[in-house]
Amino acid sequence: MSDLVVEGLHASVAGREILRGVDLRVGGGEVHALMGPNGSGKSTLSHVLAGRPGYEVTAGSVRLDGVELLGLPAWERAQAGLFLALQYPIEVPGVSVYDALGESMEAAGRERGRVRELVGAEARRIGLDEALLTRALNVDLSGGERKRNEILQLAVLQPKVAVLDEIDSGLDIDALTAVARRVAQLAAESGTGVLAITHYQRLLSELAADKVHVLSAGRVVQTGGPELALELERTGYAAYGGEQEEPGEPAVARRPRPLV
Repeated sequence: MSDLVVEGLHASVAGREILRGVDLRVGGGEVHALMGPNGSGKSTLSHVLAGRPGYEVTAGSVRLDGVELLGLPAWERAQAGLFLALQYPIEVPGVSVYDALGESMEAAGRERGRVRELVGAEARRIGLDEALLTRALNVDLSGGERKRNEILQLAVLQPKVAVLDEIDSGLDIDALTAVARRVAQLAAESGTGVLAITHYQRLLSELAADKVHVLSAGRVVQTGGPELALELERTGYAAYGGEQEEPGEPAVARRPRPLV
């Protein structure tokens, strides 16, 4: 089974340190939830793991099955088996989901000819209208449709580890249930390790977490079982420092992210 190991990770944005020594381990088939107050560095962590430009890593290590990801471009991290479902999925004009996933499967040495069959099957499983699949990637899709589209890509690609950055944001109850259950199935059946970044217990009522971590001031300050998420729902983050200030995202060019 695969293993994502983050050790002593420090990273800065625009000269300001946001991650201050993150330690985290996600095994294949495991579901981990990462929670914490606004500004604690959750989205920064997801971007640093995926290799988004504009973030400076100053110390630490990120290894996937023993391969050091830091220093690799984003596409090589994706080919190594890391997938990021974005909090705000971007539009890619002129490229359909069939095109994007076909290129991704071919780059991974998989049979491109099956892409339409796989995409259609996944769309039906998560309740995404197949008519939307012929459009340019995420163009003219609602927020909920974009999130379903991210999970469709995840299910087709079946990476070693998936980082889900607030995949529950903007989903109604039916969409949340469909998305969470599909992610849980992928963890159980395909051995995909999942790191789900979320603010709310409602996701974890459908996507059962093996471990729950609290990120505060750029560090994992508490780890527990599912009961920790329930406690946070009742008490909030006051005991962990509350809401913090975090600078905006670095100014980088909008570009399609690699899918493999």
